[in-house]
Amino acid sequence: MHQHRKDPLEGTTVDGRYIVHSRLARGGMSTVYLATDRRLDRRVALKVLYPHLAEEPGFIDRFEQEAKSAARLSHPHVVGVLDQGVDDAGGQPVAYLVMEFVPGRTLRDVLRDRGRLPPREALQLLDAVVEGLAAAHEAGLIHRDVKPENVLLSDAGQVKIADFGLARAVSATTGTATLVGTAAYLSPELVLGRPAEAQSDIYSTGIMLFELLTGRQPFTGETPIQVAIQHAQSDVPAPSLLLPGLAADIDELVQWCTSRDPEDRPVDGSALLGELRHIRATLSDGELDFASPDAPAPDPGQDQLTAAVIPRLPSGDARTEALSWSALAGADERDDTAGWTGVLPARGREDNRTSVIEPDRNATRVLGAMPGRPPSSPPSPGTASAAGAPGGAPLVRPATDMTQVIRPGVDAEATLPGHGLSGPAGSEHDARAAVRGTGGPDGRPAGSTARALTRRQQARQAQRPQKALLGRTARRSVRVFVVLLVLLAGLVAGAGWLFGSGPAGLVSLPDVADVPLAEARAALKEEGFASLTTDEVFSESVLAGLVIATDPTASSPVRRFERVELIVSKGPELFRVPDLVGRTGVDAAAGIGAAGLAVGALDEEYDDTVPAGLVLRQSPEEGAERRRNAPVDLVVSLGPAPIAVPDVTGLTEQEAIAALEQAGLEATVSDTPEYSRTVPAGAVLAQSPAGTEVQRGTAVALTLSRGPRMVRVPSVFSLTEERAVAALEDAGFTVQVDYTFGAAVLGLVAGQSPTGEQPEGTTIRITVT
Repeated sequence: MHQHRKDPLEGTTVDGRYIVHSRLARGGMSTVYLATDRRLDRRVALKVLYPHLAEEPGFIDRFEQEAKSAARLSHPHVVGVLDQGVDDAGGQPVAYLVMEFVPGRTLRDVLRDRGRLPPREALQLLDAVVEGLAAAHEAGLIHRDVKPENVLLSDAGQVKIADFGLARAVSATTGTATLVGTAAYLSPELVLGRPAEAQSDIYSTGIMLFELLTGRQPFTGETPIQVAIQHAQSDVPAPSLLLPGLAADIDELVQWCTSRDPEDRPVDGSALLGELRHIRATLSDGELDFASPDAPAPDPGQDQLTAAVIPRLPSGDARTEALSWSALAGADERDDTAGWTGVLPARGREDNRTSVIEPDRNATRVLGAMPGRPPSSPPSPGTASAAGAPGGAPLVRPATDMTQVIRPGVDAEATLPGHGLSGPAGSEHDARAAVRGTGGPDGRPAGSTARALTRRQQARQAQRPQKALLGRTARRSVRVFVVLLVLLAGLVAGAGWLFGSGPAGLVSLPDVADVPLAEARAALKEEGFASLTTDEVFSESVLAGLVIATDPTASSPVRRFERVELIVSKGPELFRVPDLVGRTGVDAAAGIGAAGLAVGALDEEYDDTVPAGLVLRQSPEEGAERRRNAPVDLVVSLGPAPIAVPDVTGLTEQEAIAALEQAGLEATVSDTPEYSRTVPAGAVLAQSPAGTEVQRGTAVALTLSRGPRMVRVPSVFSLTEERAVAALEDAGFTVQVDYTFGAAVLGLVAGQSPTGEQPEGTTIRITVT
């Protein structure tokens, strides 16, 4: 039957003020007790840090400074810090924090009972947490260890976040090579050794929201180191991958908070609080109460993740402190997710396009005749306006191009028909009327003295100017029309060649993928493509020297004068394996990821020369070249192999020391031997440790025997048998009773032997009458 061992602080009074009643919980850095402040007569939570932390140099000052900073923070959603101090218990310093006692349970207990929460309840709980963080960030405080275990839910319904400043105080004592936090919630910058900022708390809050919604943590692994690596090198997935149908705004909120680059997260708790409340106000009731029927069952083992001391990447060339890999591997983390994936930026390529300007097609236009001039406005002598000139421009012709018939004294300013000056051109009747005039019955104007022409003369005179004008215009128009037809035919023929078999011809780009570069160029030139360029890229699937693709893509309609880019394979990109031997596990993993490779198998071995936590061997060796994301296996040292401690009790001092040194251990002998009834003086009475395995060189403390204690034998003469036996046994002796008459008659002691001072445990014989 297992017997509960009482905690040594239970029932004691710390610093003369705080009465410790019972232990409430144990964490990765401290133990929490229920205590009573007898000065103020109130219940408080007493958080006592582990003794090895309080013994670190400078810890007490750092611890006091962080406690004072946390005590200045007063907020309804933050557990208040009431006092701090360092007391002495049993020769060891006891560093403690006094906080308000919040009766209730943690958010981890809620997740353990319910698995996951609907969005409405998850966002409501997160609102209180972020409000507390916002107040802390405004005061210049960073929590550094946000997780469900540090969120308290009181019986009255209050939500409070605890342990502000504790992680910073503890991490300051563990040296520059480590950081303190919970592996499942560590931000990438903390894993990579960068200082914590407000965005670090935002990242942990986003991880916690993911877990509230899905019942699972985004990254899991066999050891905390595997989880930490995934935070540094992988993006947190959207919760909707586990909860199909979850609102997209919630997905965006989680991924905004958990961006690997701190600059892409909310700057602090206040920025996150505003966006959180905006999302809560805009989501519908259906989205807030969403419950996916296809959601996977919560992981029952993930709530066992504890605070772990994670090795921090070294800065500069300083030697990184060794940290026990086995301490990380032994943490109770059991999840199914394995490995991590490094994500590198994709290679960009400028997309150069050639614009094709279509040739300007100027259509031939036929313009109508210019309108005739009114009769009341005759043109100036010697000029005429010919309708139908190209472009509608007035055609000015010399007076000799017109034939005029002027009769002496009559019609001195007569105008000729057909010139657009006094009526429609080309009218024979009007032409004759214009020559004759219209004044008298014989065709002369009134008052005219000119002699009338004969009818034949009138007809000849009337036809002469009309034939001269109309004939020349028609012949010129025909010539212009023929020239235009020839030009138009040439233009059509040239355009047909240009956009047909010429450089502007539109053809389907041939597919030259997986073809050697020289053959691909020849094939494209044969199709008429003259502007060819090449771009070499690495490819995991196409052999070096072969064409991967073209830009534009194959089968695209392309004009022959356009530029075509041939994308040629350089073969797979090879990455050089870095030297990882002697580096810590996290440092080696980061180096592998930075080199474009992936962490492979992780093994552990004992080694007498390489400190625990450092890489002992690697495969492939340094300098080997491998493809992207090729695995690199690591063997990490566990330090010297443990040795079974031999049992040297009962041996003399010299024999015991020789046996321990032969086993590879050291012996230390106590200066104060102890009495023993069974072990002779000078022999080993006790040893510590015993019956276990320890590291080589461990010291074994030996306690020697002084032999039995010398005790004066009390006189029991004339006492009754019972009283005599009791007195002798109380003095440390064993008693043998002899009877004078074979049995007790009077029942009184008549004699005893031996007497005086005897070794403790000696047998005293008494004779009873």
